Amino acid sequence: MKFDASQHRCTIIIDKDLPAGLAMNAASVIGISFGRTVEDLVGPDRQSLDGVNYPGVIYSPLPVLRASGACIHELLVAGEADADIEIMPFSALAQSCKTYDEYGERIASVSSNAIELVAIGLVGPKKKITTLTGNLPLYK
Repeated sequence: MKFDASQHRCTIIIDKDLPAGLAMNAASVIGISFGRTVEDLVGPDRQSLDGVNYPGVIYSPLPVLRASGACIHELLVAGEADADIEIMPFSALAQSCKTYDEYGERIASVSSNAIELVAIGLVGPKKKITTLTGNLPLYK
């Protein structure tokens, strides 16, 4: 997907029952994955008056919302059914692994319907993302 801030919206939804540290981890991982996979989501670096470089940031707001685990699963299903929406699911399994190799081994041995999601990121047309997430509260 090629991101256009005038037409697209992105958001991260975290399980409302996830402890704060794990919630921050989930949001961070999804944000990094978004930056890697969504073209033109991150702008160019900028420099301060005195020449200090500040890496590019996202072109649009990135609200972090709260929802139940069931709602996160519903958002996954809705995102999978719509080719205009880029989804970034994040699992409890990923958070339980010590290394990326362990994560690869464990995720490959489990069917996706048995994987508990603790967060999801969504990117897509503003109206579609707002319809899916507009009733969810901000994560505080």
